[in-house]
Amino acid sequence: MTEATDALVTDIQDSIAILRFNRPAERNPLSVAVLVELKIVLDSLLPREEIKAIIFTGMGDVFASGADISELAVLDSESARGFSQRGQELFQTIANTRQITVAAINGYCMGGALDLALACDIRVASPSAIFGHPGARLGIITGWGGTQKLPRVIGKAPALEFFVTARRVTSQEAVSIGLISEVCEPVVECALKIVDSISK
Repeated sequence: MTEATDALVTDIQDSIAILRFNRPAERNPLSVAVLVELKIVLDSLLPREEIKAIIFTGMGDVFASGADISELAVLDSESARGFSQRGQELFQTIANTRQITVAAINGYCMGGALDLALACDIRVASPSAIFGHPGARLGIITGWGGTQKLPRVIGKAPALEFFVTARRVTSQEAVSIGLISEVCEPVVECALKIVDSISK
């Protein structure tokens, strides 16, 4: 069963839900509208006992490009706090859910999108995937939990380098530092095999 909204395509395959970010022409941004749609979809999926796993991936050559910079530009201190809390709460819901969660990273995974991937139990990526936290170039830092989760996954020093240099990391380097567990293609098929092996 496949359901589509403006920003997300949800494909249910037996006990597995595949969520695809569906704005490739815009680089799959995690705008407020997308986060709202994602919450609605997750609120409908998470209580369903038959759903054993959720896979997140993107359309085109982008997993997701993080927060919409145009939305960040108009935030004041009060609205920025609310914006940050929205992402933190949503990604913590993903981190806490009983379902197995997998980020099947098919391309660029930047900023808040990396925070989302870090909230997942497992991360796998295609050979062309690129990771980064570009906030340092913009004078900002992620507010969706990545500053806490990334050091736990790859260690304090490599995480600090991620944040302060804003350099990009290939999938090959990502697997070497433990950010992802596997480089594979097609990445969604890889994620499905991992879920199947865990579920047996």
